[in-house]
Formats: sequence, structure tokens, C-alpha cells
Amino acid sequence: MRRTILTLASFAALMAVAAPAAQAHPTNDRYCLQGRMWGYPGNCQFTSYQQCQASASGTSAYCGINPRYAYSQQRYY
Repeated sequence: MRRTILTLASFAALMAVAAPAAQAHPTNDRYCLQGRMWGYPGNCQFTSYQQCQASASGTSAYCGINPRYAYSQQRYY
């Protein structure tokens, strides 16, 4: 019984440490649905340009890159 509790506690601690690292760089907001109805920067919840285009299809909206990524500072390695 003690071994099971220790194993579960170790697993929970490992998951708690790994979870914030996975959320450090969100990638689901690269493209924004923009237009009269959405304003600027618009609805920025799209991972790919194709997803954004599919949502904009049939409306007066268009897709653009999220300003957070377009105007971010370049990183040099």
C-alpha cells in the first residue's frame, strides 16, 4: 500500500513539473481572423492559415498574422 501511494505521488509530482513547460509557448494563436466585425487584431485563435481561411470563407473577413508574432523581437542564437 505504501509503495502504491509513493508511486502515485511521484507520478503526480512529475506531471505537475512537466505541465507548465508544455504551456510555456502557446502556438494556437499564430493567425487572426480580421475584418469589420472582428476589429484589430481580431479573433486570434488559429494555428494554421488554412484553419483561419476556412472560418473566413463566405464572410467579409480575412486572415492575417498575429501582431504579437509579426512584430516580436528577433532572437539570435
